[in-house]
Amino acid sequence: MREIASGLEFPEGPVAMADGSVLLVEIRRGTLSRVAPDGTVGVVAELGGGPNGAAIGPDGAVYVCNNGGFAWHHVEGLSVPGTQAPDYSGGRIERVDPATGKASVLYTHCEGRPLRGPNDLVFDRHGGFWFTDHGKIRERERDRTGLFYARPDGSLIREVVFPLDAPNGVGLSPDGTTLYVAETFTGRVWRWRVTAPGELAGESMLAGPPGAALLAGLPGYQLLDSLAVDGAGNVCVATLVHGGITVIAPDGRVLEHVATGDPLTTNLCFGGPDLRTAYVTCSGTGRLLALDWPRPGLRLVY
Repeated sequence: MREIASGLEFPEGPVAMADGSVLLVEIRRGTLSRVAPDGTVGVVAELGGGPNGAAIGPDGAVYVCNNGGFAWHHVEGLSVPGTQAPDYSGGRIERVDPATGKASVLYTHCEGRPLRGPNDLVFDRHGGFWFTDHGKIRERERDRTGLFYARPDGSLIREVVFPLDAPNGVGLSPDGTTLYVAETFTGRVWRWRVTAPGELAGESMLAGPPGAALLAGLPGYQLLDSLAVDGAGNVCVATLVHGGITVIAPDGRVLEHVATGDPLTTNLCFGGPDLRTAYVTCSGTGRLLALDWPRPGLRLVY
């Protein structure tokens, strides 16, 4: 396990680039940033609010889920996000030109309802993307949110699953036929069968979210954040409190837990020539780590 960069302001949404750098967001700083192989950090775009998940789209642009901002706290030496920011700027999906840093807002609403706290996204082979809305927490209330599908040209946004309980990480199986979503507070990963772009087939309307089947639920007090799928189809989900990466097989078996020492381990991506390097965001301590992964990661569509 190697430290690539430190001093980051709650890093999330890592994207491994072909030149060896890693794009990521710094939620507290409000930026899309680039970490060079030597650990140098540069700002790609000033986005404000709370940039969260990030992914490369079919046009080479970076698409960012922006949660609108958190109130921040320091707890036992860690940077910890809290309730909705006093200057909350609204949830949105943004498009960033990585060459110029120019950012534009793609979506702020769906079917007349405002996006509250978009969190993570994944592109499919058809050029559209799935994204979760984690919602926002206020002093005595929390948003009910769901799972969405959208096109990167601004022509379509649909709410596909509602409600979910603080949905966070989202990913697709290697063949694109299964969609996974991690819920933070329940510590559960759900799965659906993908039947067409933006369409899911369910197994049950009675247990859990509409149409969902339970892949896995972690015991004890473990919260889930973002996820990545590896080349074998395992769901590698960042695990809060029990800080690290929990690897779950497609049949729901927990294969291993890779500890990082940061209880706010939030995300990972795969990079390197053979996709055997996992880049992990340790957000509470503001670090980007790299470690050799026992299996190749899944090569993303774009």
